[in-house]
Amino acid sequence: MDTRRIGSLEVSIVGLGCNNFGGRLDQERTTAVVDAALDSGITFFDTADIYGETRSEEYLGKALGPRRDDVVVATKFGVPYEGHEGGAAPAYVRRAVHDSLRRLGTDRIDLYQVHFPDANTPIADTLGALRELVTQGVVREIGCSNVTADQLREADTAAGGSGARFVSVQNHYNILHREPEGPGGVLQVCGDLDVAFLPYFPLANGLLTGKYRPGRPPPEGSRIAGMPTQRTADLMSEKAMAVVGELGAMAAEASCSLVDLAVGWLLSRPVVSSVIAGATTPDQVRANAAAGATRLDAGLLARVDAIVPD
Repeated sequence: MDTRRIGSLEVSIVGLGCNNFGGRLDQERTTAVVDAALDSGITFFDTADIYGETRSEEYLGKALGPRRDDVVVATKFGVPYEGHEGGAAPAYVRRAVHDSLRRLGTDRIDLYQVHFPDANTPIADTLGALRELVTQGVVREIGCSNVTADQLREADTAAGGSGARFVSVQNHYNILHREPEGPGGVLQVCGDLDVAFLPYFPLANGLLTGKYRPGRPPPEGSRIAGMPTQRTADLMSEKAMAVVGELGAMAAEASCSLVDLAVGWLLSRPVVSSVIAGATTPDQVRANAAAGATRLDAGLLARVDAIVPD
C-alpha cells in the first residue's frame, strides 16, 4: 500500500479507525480485524481513550502485541469519562497520556491528538504540556481534531518555533459532508501550514458502502441500525439516499465499488494523508484497504462535484 506523511510519521494511505473495539467488537473479533488490517498493508491505527468505554486502547494494544513497532498508533484525549474530567489543561494532559500508555501497553504514542478544543484552556498551555511529552519521548507527534480553520491558525501561531506544533487535523469529511472545503476552510489552512488532514467518517456512517437501500430499514447490526430513530431518519433521508444512488450508479459505470469511489475521492486531495475507516469484520478491512488503490481522473471528480456540490 502507498504511504504518505504525518509530520515525521510515515503511514498507510488507508488507516483503521478503532472506535468499534470494546463496543461492537470483543477482544477476539478485534484481533481478527487487526490481523486483516496488517495483512492488507494497513500500518496506521487510530483510537481514543473514550472509545469502547476505554477498552478500545486496551484491545488494540493486545491485538498488536509484538507487532507494535511495525505500526503507527494514534490516540486522542480530552473528552470526559468516568473518573476523568477531560479537557486539555496541562495537568490533565499529563494524566491522560499515562492512562493511554498503560491501556495500550506501549512506551510511546506516535500521534497524540486533542479530541476537541478546550475553550477553558489557552492553546499555548496545552501545547506546552504536549511539548514536554515529546521531549520525554512518550509522544512522537501531536495533532488536533474537530477544529475550525481559525483555531488551527491560532494553534500554529501559538506554537511559534517551540517545536510543539500540530502536524495533523482530524475532522469530519466525506463526499456527502464537504464542509472543510472552500476558501479559508480547514483543508486550505492545512495546505497552507503543511498540516496533514485525516478525514473521519469517510464512508458517511456506512452510507457510502452501498449496503443501505431507500425505503428499507438499515441492515440488522449495522452502525445506523443502532442509532436513535430520528438520527437514522436524518441520515437515510430521501434526498441523501437519492444522492447515494447516483454515486453508486456512477461508480458502477466506472467499474469500481462505492467504497472505492469514496476512498479514492478523498485520496485525490493531496492534503489527506490517510483515510481512517472503521470496520467490524476482516472482509470490511480488506475492502477498505483495496479501495486505497483507486485513482479517479478529472472527469470522475467533476461528475462527483455535479452530484454533490461543495
